[in-house]
Formats: sequence, C-alpha cells, structure tokens
Amino acid sequence: MKDFPADPVVPLRAPDQVMRLERMGASFPTRLSFLRTLMRQLRDEGARVTRPVWSIDADGYGHAVYSVDLGGYTYSLVAVSTYLPPDQRTDRVIATAWDTSYVLYDGVPSADEVARICRAAPQQEAARFEERDLVLSRANKSVRLFAHVVDALRAGQQPDQTMIRDIGYLMRTTAVYGNGKFGIADRARIADRPGLGGPFMAEMLTVWLIRGFTHDLVEHMGGAQLNVGLKRHLGIGNSTGLGMAPFLVSHPLLLDAWMQVRETALARVRSVEFLSMEQIEHLYSLAPRVAQHLAEWQVPDPQAQAAIDVLRREWPQVTASLTPDAMTAAFPIDALIKDSARWSVEMQELIVAFVLEPFGDLVDGLADCMATPFTPQLDPQMGLDQLRDILKTRWDWALTPDYTQRENCAQFWYVSEEKLEPRLGNRFAEDGADLESPLDIARQVKALWADLEGATGDVAGFLRAHPQHRSALRRVQTLERHPYAEIRDNLIGAQCRPIDMLRCKLSFFGAAKFDPKSDRWTRINLAQGAPLFDELSRADDWFLPHFGLV
Repeated sequence: MKDFPADPVVPLRAPDQVMRLERMGASFPTRLSFLRTLMRQLRDEGARVTRPVWSIDADGYGHAVYSVDLGGYTYSLVAVSTYLPPDQRTDRVIATAWDTSYVLYDGVPSADEVARICRAAPQQEAARFEERDLVLSRANKSVRLFAHVVDALRAGQQPDQTMIRDIGYLMRTTAVYGNGKFGIADRARIADRPGLGGPFMAEMLTVWLIRGFTHDLVEHMGGAQLNVGLKRHLGIGNSTGLGMAPFLVSHPLLLDAWMQVRETALARVRSVEFLSMEQIEHLYSLAPRVAQHLAEWQVPDPQAQAAIDVLRREWPQVTASLTPDAMTAAFPIDALIKDSARWSVEMQELIVAFVLEPFGDLVDGLADCMATPFTPQLDPQMGLDQLRDILKTRWDWALTPDYTQRENCAQFWYVSEEKLEPRLGNRFAEDGADLESPLDIARQVKALWADLEGATGDVAGFLRAHPQHRSALRRVQTLERHPYAEIRDNLIGAQCRPIDMLRCKLSFFGAAKFDPKSDRWTRINLAQGAPLFDELSRADDWFLPHFGLV
C-alpha cells in the first residue's frame, strides 16, 4: 500500500446513497477506471508495442502476434482471424464461431506455441488452454463499418466520418475471459506482478491490443493508412450480458475496494479549499468535450435515450453554474456536488467523474488500492445483541420487504447448464427456481433476523442451531467492516434491473457509450479515444472522448 494524504475534510458519500441500483446504474468511467490506469502505467514505463509476427493474407485471414513490456515482463497477444459464414454470425454467448479470436500469452510465444494457440483459440470454450495463456477472447466485425473502411481505403479515400462517429468500433468482443477459465492461468500467476496487479489489468491490456489489431487489419486489407483522428475514435465494442452481473455480489470485498477508492477520491477533491487557475482552466476545457460526447451518444432504446436527452438538457445548466466567482470561492467542488442534487442521478454521477479529472496528483495513487487480498471472514465470538444492532442500523433496506409477496420475489438467479453462466428467471412463469443461486441476499438476511428473535449467546452457538444462516451472517459481519460491500437493494424483486449492475462494473473498466438492448444486456465501447500504440505520451487525455478529439 502507498502512503496517502490525510483523511479528507469532506466525508465520503453515504453507502445508503451510493450502493443503490439506480445510482450504480448511472455510473460513468473516471480517471481511476482500469483502462485509464493501465494507459498511465504503460506511458510511465515508456512501453513500446512490437509486432513480431504478421501472417495475414489479402482477405484478412491468418494470425499476428503483438508484444509489449510491462512491469519487467513481456506479454504477447496472439490474434487469429478466420472466415465466418454469415449464418453463424451472432453476439450471443451460444455462438460457436467468430471472426477473430485471441490469447494474451505470458512471454513471447515460440512458433510451436503460436501454432498451438492458432488451433485452440478459434474453438474458445471447446478447447483447453495452458498456464501461460493469461486471457482468452473473441470478437466479431461490425460488418457494415468494417467493409466500408476497407472499401474506402482500397479506393484511395478515407471512410465516411459520420459512420466512424456513429458506430465507433470495427469489432466488438463477446467475451474476455481470465482467471483460470478453460485452463488458462489463474490470476494468482500474475497478481503480484507490477502493472497487472490491479483488477482486470490483463483483460484491459488484451482489449487495448485487440483494438490495435483491428486498426492494422483494415489498413492491411485496404492497402492504405487510416487518418489518425479516425483511427483514434475507433475503440473496441463489447456485448455484455447477465453473465457479468452477479460478479459484484460474489465479490463483496472487491466491490467495497472499488467503491471506497472512487468515493475517497471524490472526498479528497471536495476537500480542496481553493482551486488553482490551472485546475479551473482544466475543468473549463473539459466542459465542451462532455457536451459533444453527450451529443454523439445515441442509442435505439427509448428509456436509455430519454436519460441521455435529460443529460443533454442539464449539462448547459451545470456549465452555467461554473462561474468564475463559483470556481474561485472556497471549496468549489464540494459546493458543485451539493448543488448537483437538483439534477438527475445520472448527471450527479457524470459530475463526479468530471470533477476528478484535474486532480491526478491527488487521486491517481488510490488505484493501487482497488485490488484486495482479503476474503469475508466470520466472527464466531460476536454477541447476538451486537449482531442485532448491526442488522437494525445497516440492513433496514433488507428487513423491510415482505419476501412472500410476488413482487418482492418475482425473479430468481440460476446457472445455465448449457453455458455454465448466470441467468435470471421469472419465478412464477418459468421452471428452475429449485436450482436458484444464492443471490437473494436481502431475503437471506431477513430470514436470519427472524431466527434471531429470542436467541442469546454468540454467533458460534447460534450457528450450531441454525447452520443455514452461515453465509448471510458472514455478509452481515462483512458489511459492518466494509460499508460499500453490499448492493442495498432486493436482487430478486420485480424492479431489479441487472443492467444497473452491468453498468457499474463496466464503468470501472472504462466503458462508455452504453447501448442497452434490454435490462439484461448492453453494448459498450472500450478504449475509444485511447492512445494508439505510438501515442502513449497522451495516455491521460481521453476523458469522455468525442469525434475529432486530438
């Protein structure tokens, strides 16, 4: 752990406010998002991406290898491009074939290792991998834009700027697997390595390298170079669904670490008494960027688009409040955060991301605290009176609902037998509730509360009589020590929208341009505006990018 400045003057926002699904589902990427942190690390190390292998034919099929040094280690992306029949093209997890597939390899692979990966990677889940394979991924072309870019380059022209702006990626990934899945390396192999010790850093490195490969591929097929500005705007799309949602429930201490870091960063910035002119000018320079980003963020979903439209209407009000008098007064960021209560929840969270930008020196070190080696622990010696006090003060949101009412238990989580991934069912219209996954945290805690009535002694004695409450009790004790560890909503209620969990997690990755396709899956854009392979000197200047940003 690093040594950090003294505690901020302004307290952290209350967990009861922050850990609600509505607010979590309004999250925006910040300078502490994993992709942003990774880019700064690569810049600070003077990293350079090389391409030792390029075996791609004129039609864009074959393989390539990219290598980069980070933290004293070399990592290589093996990219495999294959023909995909149109009738097999789908972003759904049930797909068995993709345009491209990838492995992030620990080291520089030999020719034999490259050949092995080229055989295995296109099979994805159907193959098995080895411990030097760190990340497994696949991606499909955004067919219309990909073909247009290639055709334009072949004709000696640059592609249509409107298409580039509106779509924003040449390919989108449908999975980026890490942490031991399908035989690839367990996270423990890299957890202590400089540069990859933070959460999902290997996965983010993979995504950034894939993005570069997509640029190289269209230029190779088109026989010409893309305009740098257009290339910079082309990120990596991603389709993400329910499989990701339970992660935040299954990893409460990691969730607490992420939220604690973001909220601590915000509290530090709110505690700055007077801004420098440089910091004020930085905020002023970002304001039109935010407006342009919002203007370019267009989605088909009516509910999501309505929220974006609200942001577009509110942002001029926000910028109008950033007067010279307001910005030179004492504690201006704190005043802005307090004033933001008059705007939508999404705008409140956009402002949080916005105000962190000029304060890298104050907050960037906190990124070292976003991983945690700890796991939830049970305290068997805790007295039951103390346990009841914790439940009454921290878990009132869980104790209030009547879980026998249909609206409060309308959904159930389960794991698909076919794909071994989480799914969500309707308890009163679908079979399978007997195989329910234990994500009904609030209901479990209320059942614990009911059995505590009249009980005396300590937790150890209580669990001997009621062993079924062990998991719930551990979560209750964990929340007492880690206040941001729990989503404070009913995850089986009719009103639960998994997409709120998805957006929260994806914002920490650095995702933008959320494009919900239902309340259960969304498309996003990763690394849009991020530095290209030869641009790492500008690693810290791509907050909410917009088309034409230089």
